[in-house]
Amino acid sequence: MLFGVCVLSVGFFLDMGVCTAVQPELRITTIKQEPYALSKGTQLEGFCMDLLSEVAKKLGFKYKVQLVKDSAYGRQDESGNWNGMIGEVVRGEADLAIAPLTLTAAREKAVGMTKPFMQTGISILLRKDISEGTGLFEFLSPFSALTWVGILIAYLGTAACIFVAARLSPCEWSQPQSEKNRFSLLHSLWYTAGALTLQGAGPHPKALSGRVICCSWWLFTIVLLACYFSNLSSSKTSESSHLTVKGFEDLANQDLIEYGCLAGSSTLAFFKNSNNPVYRRIFEHMERTKSLVSSMDEGVWRAREGNFAFIGESVSLDLAVARHCELVRAHEVVGMRGYSIAASLDSTIIKNLSVAILQLSEEGELAYLRSKWWASSCIADKAKSSAVQPHNLKGMFLVLFLGLGLGALLAVLELTSKSRRSAAEQRKSCCTVLTEELSLRLRTSNANKPQENVDIDKEKA
Repeated sequence: MLFGVCVLSVGFFLDMGVCTAVQPELRITTIKQEPYALSKGTQLEGFCMDLLSEVAKKLGFKYKVQLVKDSAYGRQDESGNWNGMIGEVVRGEADLAIAPLTLTAAREKAVGMTKPFMQTGISILLRKDISEGTGLFEFLSPFSALTWVGILIAYLGTAACIFVAARLSPCEWSQPQSEKNRFSLLHSLWYTAGALTLQGAGPHPKALSGRVICCSWWLFTIVLLACYFSNLSSSKTSESSHLTVKGFEDLANQDLIEYGCLAGSSTLAFFKNSNNPVYRRIFEHMERTKSLVSSMDEGVWRAREGNFAFIGESVSLDLAVARHCELVRAHEVVGMRGYSIAASLDSTIIKNLSVAILQLSEEGELAYLRSKWWASSCIADKAKSSAVQPHNLKGMFLVLFLGLGLGALLAVLELTSKSRRSAAEQRKSCCTVLTEELSLRLRTSNANKPQENVDIDKEKA
């Protein structure tokens, strides 16, 4: 009876994942790869080392870490023998292998694999300067369509105000009967366009009303051009993040950019064993051109040099992008898989390791470690700055419209002041004189007819 109770108790604790009957010190094999395992003096640090520490706390075991002798992850040769960390676990030289080991069917047959502690896939790493060609109207991209419409309205409105103020103001056009107005509608449009390009186009207004309108337009154009060129520069800088090679099909259909992956990796096996014709072409190209790299660092270095696309695990590529600001990862990710801890097939700790990994994931510890070791050293890229919207320039539009209104009001006041003086001299009412002045000045085709008739009579005489 007592023996049965003891057996049931042991079984209960094993089911709960609390296993204390493990080796006093486990032998852990790993490989140096940023940020999973890095040298810090005589010790190792990194994502996998932090993960190992957290798992050891939960399961209560001690461990000793050693680097894999042949600096390989684990590949099976033609005779069925494994090298790398997988080989050390298979031969009993290590109890656990903790590294970015991809969970594959072949490895699962040879060793025991835990639940994945990180999800990844296969993607492409390239330099940012491998970019799309710019569009025909790319120069319009700094401003939104609505902003361009607002600018056009402001331009036409300013030209119209200059035209009207120049005709109303007696300081600008003192003798409508005998003097031609310098600011025709076409000249007003030309003058406003010249100010917009900072070139200027004379003659300039003489009246205070016209000068107020012009100054408002000049201030508006200075701020407008500053925003335009600033946003254009930002868009040109960030254009490089729009890749010509957006995915594996684009990569397979071009010959300008060389590409390759890590030799002996699960990534290479993915393309080799795939029945997808695009992936098969990629594998055949890498085999034919011998473009495989011997290490992750070499692949990143070749990508940084340019004209080379490195195919690898998306998680590792994200790290390269975080460390090297000139690199970017393509959006397409295929062949999703996970990184797992490997142990021997007869190991009793596999179940407990999987439970511990799931607990760390549920507690948010894995997400914290990911953010800790994948922190970017690049200054935040302003990336593709969005087109300037009208509300971004509402202050300048308001200043311009206030200036146009003030200029028009001054033109009316100047005309009213002259009309009052003329009314006093001619002993007429101010309203009558003002109406006559307005009628004379606003007639576009007949304003100069009186003078023309006088000239014709003189010629006949």
